This record gives sequence, structure tokens and C-alpha cells, in this order.
Amino acid sequence: MNWLFFAFITVLCFGLYGIFLHSGQVAMADPNLGRYKAFLFVGVAYFLIAVVAPLILLKSGGSDFSFPMKGVWLSLIAGSLGAFGAFSILLAFGAKGTPAAVMSIVFAGAPIVNAIVAIALHPPKGGVFNVPWQFVLGILLAAAGGYLVVTFKPPPAPKVAAAPAPQVASFDPDSK
Repeated sequence: MNWLFFAFITVLCFGLYGIFLHSGQVAMADPNLGRYKAFLFVGVAYFLIAVVAPLILLKSGGSDFSFPMKGVWLSLIAGSLGAFGAFSILLAFGAKGTPAAVMSIVFAGAPIVNAIVAIALHPPKGGVFNVPWQFVLGILLAAAGGYLVVTFKPPPAPKVAAAPAPQVASFDPDSK
């Protein structure tokens, strides 16, 4: 069941990803280029976690550093899809999408795409049209869940104006 533990870590990380990415974009204080500045630091984080850490693990594990070309290309495609998807999230934020709406669509839609492509690449016995009804229902429920979360998300709390600074009485002995 270790896979489930790691799957839940991924859920937590990806669930927080959009919120922190949007917050980073806003914190760059650059309405025109802030999203690109934020994405640059996403790339720095990817470099540290996805390049430096595996190199250390490969070296310490005694890897011969041989990489079959099929694995290289498939992994490059996967990385490109992930990076382009992350960049597209930033573009959605830049087009006035909110983290709640954008990430709900992404994380309701991604499992649907994954399920359909997985079935197409590894069809069940009897072909792609021989899938259990529960599978189809799951896809429909995922789509409905994404729609419901986006459509009926609670409205944000009204922004409260900052209270004016209190007036402090001062005593000036020279004034009359």
C-alpha cells in the first residue's frame, strides 16, 4: 500500500500547486509578466527536484548512466506535457481564471483523459467497447464533479476596507 501513501502525497502537492502558483504570480507584483516570473521559479524548483535529486540518487545507487532512447523520448514527452500543462495553468490565471475554477477543471478532466487514453492503449479483453458500466459512470461522475465544483463554488468573502488610523489627541503646550 506504499503506492497509496505516495498517491495521497501527490494529491496534496497538486492540490496546493495552483493556489501557490497563483499566489506567486500575484506576489511578483507585475500584472503583465508576473506569471512568467512565477513560472521561472517553478522551473528552478523542477531543476532542483527533478534534475539534481535524481542525479544524486543515480550516483549513490551506482547507476551506469545508460539511458535507452525509447525511455528517454517517452520521458521527455512526459516532462514536456507536464511543463506545458503547468504553463497553461498560468495562462488560464492570466486570462482571469481563478485557482478554484482552473484547478477543479484540470483535476476533474485529467483523470478522464488518463482513463480514456489508458483504455485505448491497453484495451480490456473484448476491445475498447467492452468496458464495465461502472468505468463509464466514473468518467461521467468525474465530469459532473468538475462542473459542480466550478459552477457552485462559494463566493469569496467581501473585501473589508482597512479601518482608518485612529485619531490621537496630542497636547501642544505652545498652542492656545
